[in-house]
Amino acid sequence: MHGLEPNDDESGVVFRDMIMLALLGFVTIVILIIPHINPVAKPVQREKAPGNVIVEIRWPDKINTDVDLWVQGPGDKAVGYARQSGRIFNLLRDDLGHRRDVSKLNYEISYSRGVVPGEYTVNVHLFSNVARIYPVPVTVVVSIKAAPDEPARQILTSNVKLSRINQETTVFRFRLSRTGKLVPGSVHSLARSLARAPGK
Repeated sequence: MHGLEPNDDESGVVFRDMIMLALLGFVTIVILIIPHINPVAKPVQREKAPGNVIVEIRWPDKINTDVDLWVQGPGDKAVGYARQSGRIFNLLRDDLGHRRDVSKLNYEISYSRGVVPGEYTVNVHLFSNVARIYPVPVTVVVSIKAAPDEPARQILTSNVKLSRINQETTVFRFRLSRTGKLVPGSVHSLARSLARAPGK
């Protein structure tokens, strides 16, 4: 019986070595996998961040009415409640008046992806007026953020009054240069329907 004890010790050592090697292999695999499970966030390349053309409309919060913002960028389709994104613009907020609105604020806003040179059109459209208060005063503001590290600067503002359902008013048509500058003499309000022809 005493002659088997050394062999028992050798098998115990071999077993412990095998367990330790397996554990070491497992720890090594975990260490190699951890960086891939939670990769380090790469910094955003600021030079690729887009500039923006920002168009906002506001009307009195107490009036339960649905005013729609329609915008069109150069060579793009019109963007509004019926088509909320195009190649250039996105409508970020479609305000329905007091319906489904916990903020109780009446406003809509669109942003562009970058500043594209050419002509822009900004329209407002009175979709519905539950309050039946006329006229509905609407403030329209256009701002430019030509570079990511620049603050937005207001370039156009106007106040219009909507007097009937389905009234669509062209507030601004203007041109921007490649650097996001308002082209002198380019601002006018010659009517162009966007809400009635959203596929154009």
